[in-house]
Amino acid sequence: MTNDEKQSIYNMRRNGASYAVIAAILNLSKSTVASFCQKEGLRTGSSKALTALRYCKYCGKPLPVKEKGKEQKFCSEHCRMSWWKEHPEELNKKAIYIFTCPCCGKTFTSYGNAHRKYCSHACYIQDRFGGSHED
Repeated sequence: MTNDEKQSIYNMRRNGASYAVIAAILNLSKSTVASFCQKEGLRTGSSKALTALRYCKYCGKPLPVKEKGKEQKFCSEHCRMSWWKEHPEELNKKAIYIFTCPCCGKTFTSYGNAHRKYCSHACYIQDRFGGSHED
């Protein structure tokens, strides 16, 4: 069972879906869904617990519930980095800047740095101190 399927099961159970409905939607067996829900404490009578539980977006492990602060999405730095590496399309890339390197003349993009000048460290060294330029 994938992490996305685990998260989908959690969300559907929180919204009151039955094991059979979840199994049909995710193309899993009813017993697989029931087994997962029972292990994770997602039973029918535990609606209060369902709203408090959060799961890691990458590995599906339960996350600790915080009273204050921003809700966690990942259980560890490893899970966070792995998830973002697998889902680059989810990035909100509003800060993409396009520049032309004054040393080599190449056009390059920079994410989040509006003051970048060179396409690489080698170009910076070449332009600043002279010498041979190696790409």
